[in-house]
Amino acid sequence: MQCRVLGPLDLRCGGVSGDLTAPKPRKVLALLLIHADRVVPIDLLTTELWDDEPPASALTTLQTYILQIRRMLARTCAMDPARVARELLVTHADGYQLHLEGSSLDLHEYERLADQGRLAQLCGDHAHASRLLGAALAVWRGSALVDVRLGPVLRVEAQRLEEARLATWKQRIDADLELGRHREILGELGCLAARHPLHEDLQAQYMIALYRAGRRTDALDAFRRLREVLIDELGLEPSRRIQRVQHAILTADPVLDTASALDTAWTWDSAVGGAELVAAGRGPA
Repeated sequence: MQCRVLGPLDLRCGGVSGDLTAPKPRKVLALLLIHADRVVPIDLLTTELWDDEPPASALTTLQTYILQIRRMLARTCAMDPARVARELLVTHADGYQLHLEGSSLDLHEYERLADQGRLAQLCGDHAHASRLLGAALAVWRGSALVDVRLGPVLRVEAQRLEEARLATWKQRIDADLELGRHREILGELGCLAARHPLHEDLQAQYMIALYRAGRRTDALDAFRRLREVLIDELGLEPSRRIQRVQHAILTADPVLDTASALDTAWTWDSAVGGAELVAAGRGPA
């Protein structure tokens, strides 16, 4: 059985797709998939379905949704419904467990590739890290659970997954910058920076890529935009780390041309004073 949550919720078995369309049973299925092979407590399921105001019939209604999911699984996987209840979607004293052993869940494939990519990056194999992290990102087919009406529990889960995706994206860009691929990733990085205007690490990556591509003015403009957004929305100056990157760009510091420029900037001490003056509007701009 193949299951997808990193995009539209979908289950397939032998080319046959599951056809569960009612919103609340889909919520239950989504939680079971995200916590596949683990028991999902009844309390967690009822919170997702009804928040803090479950009806008196909540348990009976949840059992009805479980029955609908089992029937869908039986049709999709061509299994006897009783076998589905025994082996696939199992009832426990305090919840339900969806067994996916031997099945393919896109979330598990993403996490496997992302973990391997991070390990390759730690080992200094940036080319392999870029391939693995890129493959992990390619597993996604849109936002997590994009076609499920998210309740309080799934909303947190979807946000967690999206934050993990962004971290993986940043790590893959780190690997590409280490490999000198700044020109190749400028378009992609510019889109990410525009979509996440408060994400300082992405903005720093974008500034360094622009600088390396011979676009120092654009790199400084990116810093100015970041500073304006931070001040307007949060009343904050940019962090000391990204001020160091800006100062290095202003002074054309050779460290920006090295593979580890971003890591170096994060621990730089020599540029701190000048960078803070620039960020505060008391130095060159």
